[in-house]
Amino acid sequence: MPASTPKSPRIAVLADSDTRWKWGALTAGRIAPGPSMEAGAEGGTQVAPALSGFLLRGRATPTARQLAEVGVRAESLREVTAPEFLRTMAEEEYDIVVLALVGGGVQAMLHGLKRVWEGREKRPVVVTGYVGVVYEKLADGLLLRHGADLVLANSRQDAERFRAVYEGVGADASAVTEVALPFLGGAPYEGEHDPYTVVFAAQPSVPENRKDRTYLLNRLVQHARLHPEREVLLKLRSKPGEHTTHIEELPYQKLAQKLDLPANFRLVYGHMGEVLDRTDLLVTVSSTAALESLHRRIPTVVLTDLGVREPLGNHHFVGSGCLASWDQLDEGHRPAPDEEWVARQGVAADGAYETAFDAARERIAKLLGSSAGLPPLTPYYTPATAPGYLPGILARHHLGPDGGVLPGAPSADKEPGPVRQIVRRAARGAYRHGVQRVAPVIRRMGEL
Repeated sequence: MPASTPKSPRIAVLADSDTRWKWGALTAGRIAPGPSMEAGAEGGTQVAPALSGFLLRGRATPTARQLAEVGVRAESLREVTAPEFLRTMAEEEYDIVVLALVGGGVQAMLHGLKRVWEGREKRPVVVTGYVGVVYEKLADGLLLRHGADLVLANSRQDAERFRAVYEGVGADASAVTEVALPFLGGAPYEGEHDPYTVVFAAQPSVPENRKDRTYLLNRLVQHARLHPEREVLLKLRSKPGEHTTHIEELPYQKLAQKLDLPANFRLVYGHMGEVLDRTDLLVTVSSTAALESLHRRIPTVVLTDLGVREPLGNHHFVGSGCLASWDQLDEGHRPAPDEEWVARQGVAADGAYETAFDAARERIAKLLGSSAGLPPLTPYYTPATAPGYLPGILARHHLGPDGGVLPGAPSADKEPGPVRQIVRRAARGAYRHGVQRVAPVIRRMGEL
């Protein structure tokens, strides 16, 4: 008899920003079981997953330019509200659902999915996790993600912390699964380029205030003037008016317009991996780009100029060997990372990256192969355990305390017409204008 044709796993990814879409889509490709998921298949063939992308409508819904920059392709990709997504999950069959959302969004979808899958004989495996370094709201974010079949931890250190939080509140910690960041890769650093290239990886909300952001920009420009033989690049995440995972009220582009920039200084966009291809020194406050750089063994600096502080996120890099100041960099300092610290962060610069997702793939294959099917989703938060917290989270996504869609929620009956699309774009533009222009003025007035 001819061998059975391998079945492509069907995966749905729901994301609420460009960064989370990148994480979710790349994670989907990493965790999809390689061999055929059909029972009895032998000598499994590697099968590319059939990926359906859903972008949760909100302030950070990525633009076409941002999606193109991420460079991840899907068989389909459309913008949805939470009720629209849940309706699709009720009507269509998937093997895996990846929730690449902020914690509150994950919690709402877990309750909503539990409701729409009630009585179903088989349901998809639900996976969630974090885009990068987890340096704030650890307990809050983790408990909002509890209830997924797999809660992915990007490093050994995160896996240990995640389990400790769950066990500490009496919640099941078995969903925690150690993996690595899915977007690591690229050729290892082999030596200096011509010209020697310094890249500062900007972050939308770190630091937040004009004084600190202006200081960092001035120091970067000063470094370019002190080293005219070097190329100095300011790597930007988004263009003015676009949003990423975090709101950027003071884009570096606008601050740079007021400066006389040297010829060897440039602002660049694009895929971070492509920028790292020509980088000799990566500098940042606390961007996940530092882990991408360390993975490729590119000299990497986490700045101490503004202090080593939790609000900046650079406290995560204590012990890394990468902490340094602009004064040190101006004088030619090149950091040497601590190998033990790097190994604990899921960076896998030692070549172990190829096996980093094996445990997740095996676990998902086992869950999908269960003849008894999967039990209902059981989030830690319920109307009984968090009656003053959970209803508000669910209501923000048009869901009631039981996970059902509230009356009057956006409908998925038809695609929005031209007028609705124009109104939606105008509303989103007004919101972003308010965040970037009006809100900072109001805050400054409040400080007078």
